[in-house]
Amino acid sequence: MEGKYYENPFCDYAPNKEKTVKEDGELHGEFVENIKSVSVTLFQKLNSSLGEMGKDDYSVYTGTSGIAFLYFLMAMKLKKPEYYKKSLKILENTFPRLKNRRVSFLTGDSGPLALGSVMYDRLGMPEESLRCAHRVKEILPTIVSLNSDLPDEILYGRAGYLYSLLFMNKYVGAGTIENSVIKEVVTAILASGKNRAIREKRKVPLMYMWHEKYYLGAAHGISGILFLLLQAREYISQSDLQNAVRPTIDFVQDLCFPSGNFPSSLGNSNDRLVQWCHGAPGMVDLFTLAYHVFRDDRYMQTAIHCGNVVWNNGILTKSYGICHGVAGNAYTFLTLYKSTKNPLHLHRACKFAEWCTSYGKYQSRVPDRPLSLFEGLAGVVYFLTDIQDPEHALFPAYGL
Repeated sequence: MEGKYYENPFCDYAPNKEKTVKEDGELHGEFVENIKSVSVTLFQKLNSSLGEMGKDDYSVYTGTSGIAFLYFLMAMKLKKPEYYKKSLKILENTFPRLKNRRVSFLTGDSGPLALGSVMYDRLGMPEESLRCAHRVKEILPTIVSLNSDLPDEILYGRAGYLYSLLFMNKYVGAGTIENSVIKEVVTAILASGKNRAIREKRKVPLMYMWHEKYYLGAAHGISGILFLLLQAREYISQSDLQNAVRPTIDFVQDLCFPSGNFPSSLGNSNDRLVQWCHGAPGMVDLFTLAYHVFRDDRYMQTAIHCGNVVWNNGILTKSYGICHGVAGNAYTFLTLYKSTKNPLHLHRACKFAEWCTSYGKYQSRVPDRPLSLFEGLAGVVYFLTDIQDPEHALFPAYGL
């Protein structure tokens, strides 16, 4: 990992000596005020620079819909409903350009449409909300067909589309997307994984590929697909949950390096990437949720080991961003804190947040899309806003 991360300059949690978090989990007021001040300044900087953002990318991941997603968070967290209108204005400029060529929440059409459904609902426009939901459902035939080369992963594939459905049912209301529709998508993801495992004579029940590699991480890999399946477990039979999903989680768990980190793909022995898209940070959500679903302490221990890897090697030289930067890595600790209530994890998240207040100073290169949600400034603003309410913080477009 040489050259990929800075040596962590922060002291680990020491009860009664911290200025970040109290023993009861409450954040210190001085810390919150500092983070709030920086987040406001960075948000103002973002708003003043939006004219520089290209209009050709409408994705949540790196495009204009990612800014709409940020406004959605700000409206909820800061109790500022006017941000719903700002979000919708961005999205309405996007809707006419959607051609159903891409399917996922992060990089496809279902993301802006799902967000639009929520924004219309929040602004008291139910017919427009349902119209957006209907447009998302029009993509369904592409998703459930197993005769195409559509991948299953989060960033471009079926699991990313599944997130859009679950997102609308959470924020618009149960039944916005019918159970039968969600079950069709879940069934397709499971069938795709089973078919590949059988075809390749794998010992593991589910196997997934993207661009000729068996990726393991959250963005492109098996762990991200499994995490979405666990979040949709009410649509999965107990037989598939216990005999397909769980053994595949165990298979991934057994691939852990002695360091506690994970390879980026099967057969890759390089222990070098510690970022949400590839490596330990993206694994934490999977294993903490697996612990809550299956009540097996081994999963929580794996998640905690991942957290230690991120604490030691997660202040990345590459960027501050969500996908492969410090802000995204900090969600590791927020996930662990919500599961364990151990203030150590919240303290670690706070220290990574402190690092993010130096935005732009310590990074080896300027992101390709410097204002975007997953690569740039919008993601840092998102995280610094989210950490002020750690009990409800969620990695964007991934957790529900």
